[in-house]
Amino acid sequence: MIAVILAGGLGTRISEETHLKPKPMIEIGGKPILWHIMKTYSAHGVNDFVICCGYKGYLIKEYFANYFLHMSDVTFDMTKNEMKVHQQKAEPWRVTLIDTGEDTMTGGRLRRVADYVKNDESFCFTYGDGLSNVDIRASIAFHKQHGKLATVTAVQPPGRYGALQRDGDVVTAFTEKPRGDGGLINGGFFVLSPKCIDLIADDQTPWESEPMGKLAEARQMMAFEHTDFWQPMDTMREKNILEELWSSGQAPWKIWH
Repeated sequence: MIAVILAGGLGTRISEETHLKPKPMIEIGGKPILWHIMKTYSAHGVNDFVICCGYKGYLIKEYFANYFLHMSDVTFDMTKNEMKVHQQKAEPWRVTLIDTGEDTMTGGRLRRVADYVKNDESFCFTYGDGLSNVDIRASIAFHKQHGKLATVTAVQPPGRYGALQRDGDVVTAFTEKPRGDGGLINGGFFVLSPKCIDLIADDQTPWESEPMGKLAEARQMMAFEHTDFWQPMDTMREKNILEELWSSGQAPWKIWH
Protein backbone atom coordinates (compact mmCIF):
# COMPACT_ATOMS: atom_id res chain seq x y z
CA MET A 1 0.00 0.00 0.00
CA ILE A 2 1.13 3.57 -0.75
CA ALA A 3 1.23 6.35 1.84
CA VAL A 4 0.87 9.89 0.49
CA ILE A 5 2.40 12.50 2.82
CA LEU A 6 1.82 16.26 2.57
CA ALA A 7 5.17 18.02 2.87
CA GLY A 8 4.78 21.29 1.00
CA GLY A 9 3.31 23.85 3.40
CA LEU A 10 5.00 27.00 4.67
CA GLY A 11 4.60 26.30 8.40
CA THR A 12 4.19 29.98 9.24
CA ARG A 13 3.40 29.35 12.93
CA ILE A 14 6.80 27.75 13.45
CA SER A 15 8.72 30.26 11.33
CA GLU A 16 11.67 30.17 13.75
CA GLU A 17 12.76 27.05 11.84
CA THR A 18 10.77 27.05 8.60
CA HIS A 19 12.54 30.10 7.19
CA LEU A 20 15.43 27.68 6.61
CA LYS A 21 13.66 24.41 5.79
CA PRO A 22 10.22 22.97 5.03
CA LYS A 23 8.21 22.09 8.12
CA PRO A 24 8.46 18.27 7.66
CA MET A 25 12.25 18.62 7.76
CA ILE A 26 12.26 20.12 11.26
CA GLU A 27 14.19 17.66 13.39
CA ILE A 28 13.08 15.69 16.42
CA GLY A 29 15.99 13.84 17.99
CA GLY A 30 18.24 14.70 15.08
CA LYS A 31 15.88 13.26 12.45
CA PRO A 32 13.24 15.13 10.37
CA ILE A 33 9.69 14.70 11.64
CA LEU A 34 8.97 13.32 8.16
CA TRP A 35 11.38 10.45 8.94
CA HIS A 36 9.50 9.69 12.17
CA ILE A 37 6.18 9.56 10.29
CA MET A 38 7.64 7.24 7.66
CA LYS A 39 9.12 4.98 10.34
CA THR A 40 5.66 4.74 11.92
CA TYR A 41 4.08 3.66 8.64
CA SER A 42 6.96 1.28 7.96
CA ALA A 43 6.45 -0.40 11.33
CA HIS A 44 2.94 -1.28 10.10
CA GLY A 45 4.18 -2.66 6.79
CA VAL A 46 3.69 0.42 4.61
CA ASN A 47 6.97 1.15 2.80
CA ASP A 48 5.93 2.84 -0.45
CA PHE A 49 5.73 6.62 -0.08
CA VAL A 50 4.66 9.52 -2.28
CA ILE A 51 5.84 12.82 -0.79
CA CYS A 52 4.01 15.98 -1.90
CA CYS A 53 6.74 18.63 -1.95
CA GLY A 54 6.31 22.39 -2.24
CA TYR A 55 8.06 25.06 -0.18
CA LYS A 56 11.83 24.37 -0.26
CA GLY A 57 11.09 20.93 -1.63
CA TYR A 58 14.64 20.64 -2.96
CA LEU A 59 15.83 20.13 0.63
CA ILE A 60 13.61 17.06 0.97
CA LYS A 61 14.94 15.73 -2.34
CA GLU A 62 18.52 16.34 -1.23
CA TYR A 63 17.88 14.56 2.07
CA PHE A 64 16.71 11.38 0.37
CA ALA A 65 19.35 11.63 -2.37
CA ASN A 66 21.97 11.54 0.39
CA TYR A 67 20.05 9.26 2.78
CA PHE A 68 22.51 6.41 2.37
CA LEU A 69 25.36 8.67 3.49
CA HIS A 70 23.32 10.11 6.37
CA MET A 71 22.61 6.65 7.80
CA SER A 72 25.92 4.84 7.19
CA ASP A 73 29.50 4.96 8.49
CA VAL A 74 31.85 5.83 5.63
CA THR A 75 35.51 6.54 4.88
CA PHE A 76 36.47 8.93 2.09
CA ASP A 77 39.91 8.34 0.61
CA MET A 78 40.63 11.66 -1.04
CA THR A 79 43.87 10.50 -2.73
CA LYS A 80 42.09 7.63 -4.51
CA ASN A 81 38.73 9.38 -4.87
CA GLU A 82 37.08 6.40 -3.21
CA MET A 83 34.32 5.92 -0.66
CA LYS A 84 34.09 2.86 1.59
CA VAL A 85 30.85 2.08 3.45
CA HIS A 86 31.44 0.38 6.81
CA GLN A 87 27.92 0.00 8.12
CA GLN A 88 24.73 0.16 6.09
CA LYS A 89 21.42 1.16 7.64
CA ALA A 90 19.08 1.11 4.67
CA GLU A 91 15.30 1.32 5.00
CA PRO A 92 12.95 -0.90 2.97
CA TRP A 93 11.42 2.21 1.44
CA ARG A 94 10.46 3.32 -2.04
CA VAL A 95 10.16 7.12 -1.99
CA THR A 96 8.63 9.19 -4.80
CA LEU A 97 9.08 12.96 -4.44
CA ILE A 98 6.64 15.14 -6.41
CA ASP A 99 6.72 18.92 -6.74
CA THR A 100 3.11 19.92 -6.08
CA GLY A 101 3.67 23.71 -6.09
CA GLU A 102 4.42 26.22 -3.38
CA ASP A 103 0.93 27.73 -3.10
CA THR A 104 -1.15 24.58 -3.62
CA MET A 105 -3.69 23.70 -0.92
CA THR A 106 -3.86 20.30 0.79
CA GLY A 107 -6.49 18.87 -1.55
CA GLY A 108 -4.73 20.27 -4.58
CA ARG A 109 -1.51 18.52 -3.58
CA LEU A 110 -3.34 15.21 -3.32
CA ARG A 111 -4.96 15.83 -6.70
CA ARG A 112 -1.54 16.39 -8.28
CA VAL A 113 -0.32 12.92 -7.26
CA ALA A 114 -3.49 11.11 -8.35
CA ASP A 115 -1.64 9.15 -11.07
CA TYR A 116 0.49 7.44 -8.44
CA VAL A 117 -2.48 5.91 -6.57
CA LYS A 118 -5.17 5.63 -9.25
CA ASN A 119 -4.67 1.89 -9.79
CA ASP A 120 -4.82 0.99 -6.09
CA GLU A 121 -7.92 -0.10 -4.22
CA SER A 122 -6.98 2.26 -1.38
CA PHE A 123 -4.06 4.27 -0.05
CA CYS A 124 -2.93 6.02 3.13
CA PHE A 125 -2.81 9.81 3.36
CA THR A 126 -1.48 12.05 6.12
CA TYR A 127 0.10 15.35 7.06
CA GLY A 128 3.85 15.82 7.42
CA ASP A 129 3.75 17.53 10.80
CA GLY A 130 2.20 15.27 13.41
CA LEU A 131 3.15 12.15 15.33
CA SER A 132 1.04 9.40 16.83
CA ASN A 133 1.09 5.77 17.88
CA VAL A 134 -2.10 5.13 15.90
CA ASP A 135 -2.50 1.51 14.80
CA ILE A 136 -2.26 2.11 11.05
CA ARG A 137 -2.54 -1.59 10.25
CA ALA A 138 -5.84 -1.74 12.17
CA SER A 139 -7.13 1.42 10.45
CA ILE A 140 -6.46 -0.16 7.05
CA ALA A 141 -8.31 -3.32 8.10
CA PHE A 142 -11.20 -1.18 9.41
CA HIS A 143 -11.34 0.69 6.09
CA LYS A 144 -11.48 -2.51 4.06
CA GLN A 145 -14.16 -3.93 6.33
CA HIS A 146 -16.64 -1.03 6.19
CA GLY A 147 -16.37 -0.57 2.42
CA LYS A 148 -16.87 3.20 2.37
CA LEU A 149 -14.69 5.61 0.37
CA ALA A 150 -12.81 7.18 3.27
CA THR A 151 -11.55 6.57 6.80
CA VAL A 152 -10.31 9.37 9.04
CA THR A 153 -8.49 8.80 12.31
CA ALA A 154 -10.48 10.60 15.02
CA VAL A 155 -8.47 11.84 18.01
CA GLN A 156 -8.84 14.00 21.08
CA PRO A 157 -6.68 17.14 20.88
CA PRO A 158 -3.97 17.45 23.55
CA GLY A 159 -4.60 20.08 26.19
CA ARG A 160 -2.78 23.38 25.81
CA TYR A 161 -2.98 24.72 29.35
CA GLY A 162 -3.30 23.45 32.89
CA ALA A 163 -6.84 23.34 34.29
CA LEU A 164 -8.04 24.44 37.72
CA GLN A 165 -10.72 22.62 39.68
CA ARG A 166 -12.56 24.90 42.11
CA ASP A 167 -15.00 24.83 44.96
CA GLY A 168 -16.29 28.39 44.79
CA ASP A 169 -13.15 30.51 44.83
CA VAL A 170 -11.04 27.78 46.42
CA VAL A 171 -8.74 25.87 44.08
CA THR A 172 -9.11 22.19 44.99
CA ALA A 173 -6.96 20.56 42.30
CA PHE A 174 -4.77 21.34 39.31
CA THR A 175 -4.61 19.14 36.23
CA GLU A 176 -1.61 19.73 34.00
CA LYS A 177 -2.59 20.00 30.32
CA PRO A 178 -5.73 17.81 30.35
CA ARG A 179 -6.92 16.36 27.06
CA GLY A 180 -9.71 17.99 25.07
CA ASP A 181 -13.32 18.31 26.16
CA GLY A 182 -14.32 14.96 24.70
CA GLY A 183 -14.92 16.18 21.15
CA LEU A 184 -12.99 14.29 18.49
CA ILE A 185 -11.09 16.02 15.69
CA ASN A 186 -9.46 15.11 12.40
CA GLY A 187 -6.13 13.54 13.37
CA GLY A 188 -5.00 12.84 9.82
CA PHE A 189 -3.83 9.28 9.08
CA PHE A 190 -6.54 8.71 6.47
CA VAL A 191 -7.20 5.60 4.39
CA LEU A 192 -8.84 6.58 1.10
CA SER A 193 -10.20 5.20 -2.11
CA PRO A 194 -8.69 6.92 -5.18
CA LYS A 195 -12.30 7.91 -6.01
CA CYS A 196 -12.04 10.53 -3.24
CA ILE A 197 -9.66 12.53 -5.43
CA ASP A 198 -12.51 13.16 -7.90
CA LEU A 199 -14.04 15.45 -5.25
CA ILE A 200 -11.04 17.84 -5.39
CA ALA A 201 -11.76 20.65 -7.84
CA ASP A 202 -8.35 22.28 -8.30
CA ASP A 203 -5.09 23.40 -6.68
CA GLN A 204 -6.89 25.83 -4.38
CA THR A 205 -9.15 23.22 -2.77
CA PRO A 206 -8.32 22.37 0.85
CA TRP A 207 -8.88 18.66 1.48
CA GLU A 208 -10.53 19.53 4.79
CA SER A 209 -13.33 21.63 3.25
CA GLU A 210 -15.41 20.51 0.26
CA PRO A 211 -13.96 17.01 -0.28
CA MET A 212 -14.32 15.91 3.35
CA GLY A 213 -17.67 17.72 3.60
CA LYS A 214 -19.06 15.92 0.54
CA LEU A 215 -17.84 12.56 1.81
CA ALA A 216 -19.56 13.20 5.15
CA GLU A 217 -22.81 14.32 3.48
CA ALA A 218 -22.82 11.16 1.38
CA ARG A 219 -22.09 9.06 4.50
CA GLN A 220 -18.94 7.78 2.81
CA MET A 221 -16.48 8.66 5.58
CA MET A 222 -15.96 6.49 8.63
CA ALA A 223 -14.09 7.42 11.83
CA PHE A 224 -11.35 5.17 13.19
CA GLU A 225 -11.11 6.27 16.82
CA HIS A 226 -7.66 6.60 18.38
CA THR A 227 -7.59 7.43 22.08
CA ASP A 228 -3.85 7.18 22.75
CA PHE A 229 -0.96 9.50 21.84
CA TRP A 230 -1.39 12.11 19.11
CA GLN A 231 0.56 15.37 18.90
CA PRO A 232 0.72 17.93 16.09
CA MET A 233 3.76 20.20 15.62
CA ASP A 234 2.34 23.60 14.75
CA THR A 235 4.42 25.73 17.12
CA MET A 236 7.86 25.75 18.75
CA ARG A 237 6.17 24.81 22.02
CA GLU A 238 4.79 21.64 20.44
CA LYS A 239 8.12 20.92 18.75
CA ASN A 240 9.78 21.13 22.15
CA ILE A 241 7.20 18.73 23.65
CA LEU A 242 8.10 16.13 21.01
CA GLU A 243 11.82 16.75 21.48
CA GLU A 244 11.53 16.26 25.24
CA LEU A 245 9.61 13.01 24.79
CA TRP A 246 12.23 11.69 22.39
CA SER A 247 15.11 12.72 24.65
CA SER A 248 13.48 11.01 27.63
CA GLY A 249 13.47 7.69 25.78
CA GLN A 250 9.70 7.50 26.20
CA ALA A 251 8.45 8.75 22.84
CA PRO A 252 5.04 7.02 22.46
CA TRP A 253 5.21 7.07 18.66
CA LYS A 254 8.48 5.09 18.56
CA ILE A 255 6.94 1.71 17.87
CA TRP A 256 9.85 0.39 15.78
CA HIS A 257 12.95 -1.40 17.05
